[in-house]
Amino acid sequence: MAKFLTNREENYAKWYNDLVIKADLAENSAVRGCMVIKPYGYAIWENIQAALNKMFKATGHVNAYFPLFIPKSFFSREAAHVKGFAKECAVVTHYRLKNDETGKGIIVDPSARLEEELIIRPTSETIIWNSYKNWIRSYRDLPILINQWANVVRWEMRTRLFLRTAEFLWQEGHTAHATREEAIEETERMINVYAEFAENFMALPVIKGYKSDNEKFAGAIDTYAIEALMQDGKALQSGTSHFLGQNFAKAFDVQFTDRSGRLDYVWATSWGLSTRTIGALIMAHSDNRGLVLPPRLAPLQVVIIPIYNNTGQLPAISGKASEIKIRLEKAGISVKYDDRDNNKPGWKFADYELKGVPIRLAVGPRDLENNSVEIARRDTLEKKTIPADSVYSVIPEMLEEIQKNIYNKALQFRNDNTFIVDDWSEFQNILENQGGFIMAHWDGTAETEEKIKEETKATIRCIPFDAPEEMGRCIYSGKPSERRVLFARAY
Repeated sequence: MAKFLTNREENYAKWYNDLVIKADLAENSAVRGCMVIKPYGYAIWENIQAALNKMFKATGHVNAYFPLFIPKSFFSREAAHVKGFAKECAVVTHYRLKNDETGKGIIVDPSARLEEELIIRPTSETIIWNSYKNWIRSYRDLPILINQWANVVRWEMRTRLFLRTAEFLWQEGHTAHATREEAIEETERMINVYAEFAENFMALPVIKGYKSDNEKFAGAIDTYAIEALMQDGKALQSGTSHFLGQNFAKAFDVQFTDRSGRLDYVWATSWGLSTRTIGALIMAHSDNRGLVLPPRLAPLQVVIIPIYNNTGQLPAISGKASEIKIRLEKAGISVKYDDRDNNKPGWKFADYELKGVPIRLAVGPRDLENNSVEIARRDTLEKKTIPADSVYSVIPEMLEEIQKNIYNKALQFRNDNTFIVDDWSEFQNILENQGGFIMAHWDGTAETEEKIKEETKATIRCIPFDAPEEMGRCIYSGKPSERRVLFARAY
């Protein structure tokens, strides 16, 4: 275990925070509840962006940008929406500062009060639908398939780096459609995109399903989500897609003439995924040595470290390392050659383990003589010596093996910690002493859902799409139930 990391099994929350800080991903800022995403952490976010952008564009979406500020009157038009976000809204009331007449500092100029207060966006449905009103006249203008990469502000009281901050980065898709069926199809398409991204890039197995009415997005008819299980047995919602019906179109009077000449309101969706996914990467895969990053999202996939006794040996080693680096980069693999002389190789080994670099190569004088390199993989900590000429075939194969192994390990963990439960005492015992996903019957009422949450701190994470109809009795009330739902304590 790295000496500066708290043991994961002893204090999971502190281990997580230590790892975020020590791996140089992020730090707390001078603004309460906000974070500074450092270059290594932001590089992971850039890889997430790149992968999702490609997937979004492959499904016909384009990127745009909308204002950070939302007039308060816009926000109040959709009742459920404003109710859901009101407690988290930051409000701009003035537009100018001035010198305090006492000479003690700067104050808000009371004469510069805004005629209408502005909300700093917690989400963009309202400002975007005000624009869509000007863009949509007939069915020929539809569908509109737009995504934006942005920051949002939700004034959270209890924050944790990446998982819950007052300001965070995300993408939010907002689409407009001519029919209910098209909008539902889009909602389903995008939750499937998120699930594919989570499993193929994050190496994170997820469960897709509907949110209960209590848990769905404010202003949505239906919310679909992907839920993942972290190593401490808690769930993390990792992406959501919302069928908004005609709620926002009606709130902003966005109507169109359909093919028959009839005037109707537009159908809508929205969907989003945030920097919280970096928290998911950390908590789902990492260990007491540091990060374990899936190769498809790792900022560095391979690091090469020279081993030498004197500087006279370095030029020949650097020549070989540079040759390997150039050839691997031509194959699309990200590589760093770390020939800094301010730290010893052992320190570098530990540092790159901490940062989760999937593959490490070490090259020394003996390796040059034998035309070999030492190769080590981060996920299993296995290392071996291989012929130098074989790295160009071994490394691409090993990166794929690591990606699959990380996923399979997370899948096995989820399978081992998913329980089918019919007894209330067992339900409580698992949550209190073990954690994990629990598939249990629920009578479908908000009252029972709330009581379960009050007594156990567990929520319905989703109603899985593939949950078969299976008559049973509610885990809490004993009333009839048609299918099991997914319970867990969550972040």
